[in-house]
Amino acid sequence: MVTCGGALFAASKAKAATATSSFAVTATVLQSCIVLATPMIFGNYDPTSLTPTDATTELLVTCTNGTSYNVGLNAGGGSGASIASRKLSFGGSTLNYTLYRDSNRTNVWGTTVGTDTQIGTGTGLPVGHTVYGRMPALQAALPGVYTDTITVTVTY
Repeated sequence: MVTCGGALFAASKAKAATATSSFAVTATVLQSCIVLATPMIFGNYDPTSLTPTDATTELLVTCTNGTSYNVGLNAGGGSGASIASRKLSFGGSTLNYTLYRDSNRTNVWGTTVGTDTQIGTGTGLPVGHTVYGRMPALQAALPGVYTDTITVTVTY
């Protein structure tokens, strides 16, 4: 205690006061998908062989967990191509081929949702979808490197 001119002063503690509030924290997870396609390489084609030439490739689809999706493949860029008969091109020459959703090569892969697309549900991790290709035997073809480009569309 301190005395000053006869008065006593006591050191007092300051009393702390508080006020509180709260705030909400939110986040919205959007449905989202990405797709990665690798090339399909048929390799060497022998137009005199009685055996069709087969190939496969893998599509990796990554969608947010629980997101339903459809994977479609267009007809490609070959002149006169269709879903049932796609065309590889070399100059003015073409080679027919078809893309399938199954290893037996019976279910053609196209763009019509619910008919000829591949369905899936996202897990948040890449999901693989194999594309099965077949070039019919005995196609008259000029020697050369034939190419086509397929567009993969994931609808979700």
